[in-house]
Amino acid sequence: MRIKTSILIALIFLWGFPAAASEGKLLVAVAANFMAPFTEIAAAFEKESGCRVEPVFSSTGKLYAQIINNAPYDMFLAADKQRPGLLFKDGLCEEPFVYARGEIVLFSQQSDFCARFADWTEAVRSDAVEKIAIANPETAPYGAAAVAALKEAGLFESLQGKYVFPQDIGQAFQYASTGSVQAGFCALSSALTDEGKKGCYFPVKQAPQVVQAACILKRTQNREAAQKLAEFLSAQGGVMIKEKYGYR
Repeated sequence: MRIKTSILIALIFLWGFPAAASEGKLLVAVAANFMAPFTEIAAAFEKESGCRVEPVFSSTGKLYAQIINNAPYDMFLAADKQRPGLLFKDGLCEEPFVYARGEIVLFSQQSDFCARFADWTEAVRSDAVEKIAIANPETAPYGAAAVAALKEAGLFESLQGKYVFPQDIGQAFQYASTGSVQAGFCALSSALTDEGKKGCYFPVKQAPQVVQAACILKRTQNREAAQKLAEFLSAQGGVMIKEKYGYR
């Protein structure tokens, strides 16, 4: 009975992860903020290389937790430098490299939102803004950047009753773009999508720039293809797509 129970637990544990990448396919763990550009990058890379790319989008912290629990990813595109650095220190990946630098904004689906306030600090203090989405700062670097900006502006404590904490920055944009909250701290890249252009956003100058690193995992069985994708991220085609979404 104990053996059967152990097997069941093991199966449940494995079912929580995506299927391993097969030959000719890359399974890539991608931070949620990079969803829009990576979707285009993956399509362009597939066309050029013939290698299929299967992305899994989530918060950087959640993807990191999956990787250290043996999720079968070939590459990890994080929204920080810290977690790829930890993987490198633990011997789980090749040397990380910076692939993007992003910004956080305060976004609202209301097209007149930005005309009603002088800046983001006035907007979040307004009684008209009852709820503000912030990605979980424990797992999402963009959420941590939003909290840092609020603290820098001296507003974090006074606005505690307004915060809603989705798990990742993609969900924060979803909350804001559907009107579930009046405003959300989102990645600039989301605000520059077709859906984002229906609303408006304020720059958040108090937030630190989000430096994003990637790495090739040592467990990959497709290292050559992974290296080509890493190079494509910095090649002209990849750079043009990143710039389109506000990344540097």
